[in-house]
Amino acid sequence: MTHHTEDTLLARLTDLGIAYTLHRHPPLFTVEDSKALRGDIPGAHCKNMFLKAKSGDLVLVTCRENRSIRIRDLEKLIGLRKLSFGKPDLLLEVLGVTPGAVTPLAVVNDAEARVHVILDQQLFAEPLLACHPLHNEATVAISTNDIRRILSTTGHAVTEVDFDALEEKAKEAAA
Repeated sequence: MTHHTEDTLLARLTDLGIAYTLHRHPPLFTVEDSKALRGDIPGAHCKNMFLKAKSGDLVLVTCRENRSIRIRDLEKLIGLRKLSFGKPDLLLEVLGVTPGAVTPLAVVNDAEARVHVILDQQLFAEPLLACHPLHNEATVAISTNDIRRILSTTGHAVTEVDFDALEEKAKEAAA
């Protein structure tokens, strides 16, 4: 299967009438890299996790970059058991990206809609979202409403989660 590239992704955004701003930068592999090297790219920056449940269900979590998430609390909330990080070969097969380049935009490569998308409600209350365009050497800033539009065109199940409440639960458990 052929996956989208940055060029075909940006062409799709243009076809949908979605405005974006593209920012080039050195490769960013982690949130820490991003904070140190991205400069002043506007928008809420996100952390993305590609997870696989014991059942084989696949999940893409997109949340604020500074979130501390207890996977067990997330499992209870979304009704899946034994979530762990998906292997790089599965990530490449399903979403067409490599570790360090995971992005909510990668669902354009999941033609079978195998991945369930979990979005941080608080992140999507921001006007702009900054995320990778299928690789980690650039960032696109897109309105969060347009991110929702893109996701709606792919046929993916999307769940918005109150990550503030999840973090509060983690703090209570740690106390």
